[in-house]
Amino acid sequence: MNASQTVRALSALAHEARLAVFRLLVEAGQAGLAAGVIADMLQIAPSALSFHLKELTHAGLLVQRPDGRRIHYSANFGSMNALIGYLTDNCCNGASCELAAQSNTVHC
Repeated sequence: MNASQTVRALSALAHEARLAVFRLLVEAGQAGLAAGVIADMLQIAPSALSFHLKELTHAGLLVQRPDGRRIHYSANFGSMNALIGYLTDNCCNGASCELAAQSNTVHC
């Protein structure tokens, strides 16, 4: 992932509804969820959800696939991992880092 792709992904996530959609789809795993299910679970109007899904897909964070008359969306785990990798690439000056689960802090 390069700087431009990183900015596009972070910009897409910098909205409360889009962040909620992305987190929901990460939880759903590879199977993903249909747009209508996402709208119901997050109580987002379908027209607004359509816009948010388009933004996340354009940023490369979601993958969509047709399923009959529905479209299923799932998190693009490759892009998510690339984003995390880009953000932590030079963490701790190249030393191994770990995230302390209880405090959510990085330890080098």
